[in-house]
Amino acid sequence: MADEAGEVNTAVTERDEKQEQDEPKVLRPATNGEPDGGSEQDWTERQASQVAEENSWSAPLLSLARKATETISSGISYAAIQRKPSQGYAASSPTENEAESDLSNSAKKLPVVPPKDSMAIERSNLLSMLKLSIRVLIQSSMSLGRTLDSEYPPLQQFFVVLEHCLKHGLKAKKSFIGYNKSIWGPLELVEKLCTESVNIATSARDMPGIKTGLGRGRAWLHLALMQKKVADYMKALLDHKDLLSEFYDFGALMLEDEGSVMVGLLVGLNVIDANLCIKGEDLDSQVAVIDFSLYLKDSASNETPKDDSKMTAILDQKHYIEELNRHLSGTVTDLQAKMDSLEKTNSKLVEELTAATDRINSLREEQEQLKKENETILQSSQRKEEAVLQDSQAELETYKQTRQGLDEMYNVVWKQYKEEKRIRQELERELELQVGMKQEMEVAMKLLEKDTHEKQDTLAALRLQLDQVKTLNVQMFHKFDDLSHIFVFSEHRLGLENELRSEREQRQNLQKALQREQDNSTELRTQLQQLQGLHSLKQEKQQLQQKCEQQEQALQEMGLHLSQSKLKMEDFKEVNKALKGHAWLKDDEATQCKQCQKEFSISRRKHHCRNCGDIYCNSCSSNELALPSYPRPVRVCDVCHSLLLQRSSSTGS
Repeated sequence: MADEAGEVNTAVTERDEKQEQDEPKVLRPATNGEPDGGSEQDWTERQASQVAEENSWSAPLLSLARKATETISSGISYAAIQRKPSQGYAASSPTENEAESDLSNSAKKLPVVPPKDSMAIERSNLLSMLKLSIRVLIQSSMSLGRTLDSEYPPLQQFFVVLEHCLKHGLKAKKSFIGYNKSIWGPLELVEKLCTESVNIATSARDMPGIKTGLGRGRAWLHLALMQKKVADYMKALLDHKDLLSEFYDFGALMLEDEGSVMVGLLVGLNVIDANLCIKGEDLDSQVAVIDFSLYLKDSASNETPKDDSKMTAILDQKHYIEELNRHLSGTVTDLQAKMDSLEKTNSKLVEELTAATDRINSLREEQEQLKKENETILQSSQRKEEAVLQDSQAELETYKQTRQGLDEMYNVVWKQYKEEKRIRQELERELELQVGMKQEMEVAMKLLEKDTHEKQDTLAALRLQLDQVKTLNVQMFHKFDDLSHIFVFSEHRLGLENELRSEREQRQNLQKALQREQDNSTELRTQLQQLQGLHSLKQEKQQLQQKCEQQEQALQEMGLHLSQSKLKMEDFKEVNKALKGHAWLKDDEATQCKQCQKEFSISRRKHHCRNCGDIYCNSCSSNELALPSYPRPVRVCDVCHSLLLQRSSSTGS
């Protein structure tokens, strides 16, 4: 304890001696408390201004700390003179007269510290007192070997010294009573920096009976010591000195290097077990006075190095035992968890074993029954196999006959396809001409909008002609229905062939042949659907030609009334959408329904929507509506059906 205090004091004196060598003038020590010379008068004025700024506790504390360090350093110098180099830490105890003479001589030899940097001197004194208080607290707690309470004097003095360290350089906050310094402000920052301190901060804040910030800060220090986290919390504060600058002046202990040393000293408190009862204590009005009698002892009463070595050994043993206890408690919890999991798995395995034995017995009984059933099934399967062979031979002969007929039909259809392709190209050319004529007609309609009120009488005659055209379209639609019935019959026939193919899957050779025929049949279907598209184009061409003739007659004879022209414009817009906006999709380009995304097959046929031209299945295009380009209601998809209904409802309204 004395060695550490001596080292601190010698460090301070060496630093002050260097400052004295750098200066040209040296202040001589004052006698009877009065300085000599003009420079000493200036120093007195500066010291008075500094003392006026600090609280009342700093002046007596500074003087007491100086006396304590001088006394301790004198005791250390005396012990160093009497200690032999060969004996290491062993030292002889001097007599009382020699101790008094050495103390007086060392006091005379000690240089007077020039008070140029009072903040640095205060920091060093506070750090020395903190080191002494921690040393005494640890030694006394180790000697007692029990948990400390709040009535323990070394512990009380430690809190007093720590409070003075935290108050050093603290800015005074103005209140309605006056200026007040409270350590609760910087300690409250720890709650934001360390999540572990939230509980003690809330406990100190909500504790009944504490009204001032000083009392909350003292309660916070008591709780942090019981947690053994005082050093960790102080380190978190020192890592954020930018936040501390709001609470401390320049040169404060918490903002300088001494703060890091203080954190290192506080780490030693982790070996102390404290149980402090904070409720009922008057923490607001406690007087923070340092009792130096605990630290100012004679050199003869100092502990010997042998006791120091014993103390360090005891501390090391306590650290080792604590770590061993933590490790053993962790292993015990892990083993307990493993034991619980093993017991659960063992019970589950026992249940599964009983269930498995029951299952094995039932499976054995089922195996015997299945053996009997297998014998009967083998006999019946042999009989069925013979019957299936006979049926397959008969079906093969019929298939060969139908194959020849299909080949002939394919040749005829191929010739028709080439002819229809040529006709389709011609129709497309004519369609382009009709589109050009239609554009010219639209220009003419815009010019004839001026004669709206003169030609309304001819509307009835034009409607009669429109009815005649619709009757002609109905006749053509009946013819198309007859052709569709023939195509349905052929598709039904192809469906029967598909059923024959599913029954012959057991024979690989027949399966391959049926697969080829199915591909051929799908090609025929796509070609037939393309032919169907050509028929629809022919009908559209005839309808367009008839409409063009009617429009020419109307232009020549009646001058195209505005009301009739508007109706015709709507019809032409719908036809134009069908021709321009919605291209007629080819059968071989569509492999699945556009709406439900289901693949087309023999059972799922392809159907064109007469409005948009896309291909859908039967369920997605089961609606029928009357379109202007068709005399009878035709098939449309669900999307076009809803759009046309909305359009008709809007036009009707």
